Amino acid sequence: MATGRTHRPATRSRGIPEATVARLPLYLRALTALSERSVPTVSSEELAAAAGVNSAKLRKDFSYLGSYGTRGVGYDVEYLVYQISRELGLTQDWPVVIVGIGNLGAALANYGGFASRGFRVAALIDADPNMAGKPVAGIPVQHTDELERIIQDNGVSIGVIATPAGAAQQVCDRLVAAGVTSILNFAPTVLSVPDGVDVRKVDLSIELQILAFHEQRKAGEEAAGEAAVPAAAGRGDSADQGPDGDVPAVMPA
Repeated sequence: MATGRTHRPATRSRGIPEATVARLPLYLRALTALSERSVPTVSSEELAAAAGVNSAKLRKDFSYLGSYGTRGVGYDVEYLVYQISRELGLTQDWPVVIVGIGNLGAALANYGGFASRGFRVAALIDADPNMAGKPVAGIPVQHTDELERIIQDNGVSIGVIATPAGAAQQVCDRLVAAGVTSILNFAPTVLSVPDGVDVRKVDLSIELQILAFHEQRKAGEEAAGEAAVPAAAGRGDSADQGPDGDVPAVMPA
């Protein structure tokens, strides 16, 4: 089976928009769930609802893949799973290294979904000498002194950084220098990389802060609505009328 170093996804060369690429994993997750339930076909409306997008956007996204479904029947689930998996490069083996085996790194190592989605954790790497040799998820942790050799020996092109923020850029630089061209960054910092290297940042605190913003806004809207109801009730119908019973051109505040 091919390794990640010699094969790259074809999405960019085929002109698929980045926004569409970002939605393909959502479709694949929904389709995989349907496949596991032995559902043979699915309509664009059903699949769009399962993926959390509107059906028009889904049909547009699938048109970039050359898949248009069959009127009255829908999309073939198994074929779409294969088609999207191939487009995302998941029909081949992608060896991955995880650097930083603290609580988060260990949790990532123990995640069982990598193998079923085309990724193989080739190595776990940590700077702590006391961690060397200790098994995590059945894989012995190796010291960062071995990073370059590990990448070369395993043909790794995808690295996961789960280190503290202060160490992340140095780790990133070493990964890139050793040949890694795609990085998933869990460290709470922005990484600087050269052209040709892709970085995806996952910051759980930022996501929680965004949710807190929405919660605050919803609470404010509810409070404003509750305050408005008694005020309107106290005025009665006559409060909205002029001296002759007509509704004034400018409503009272």
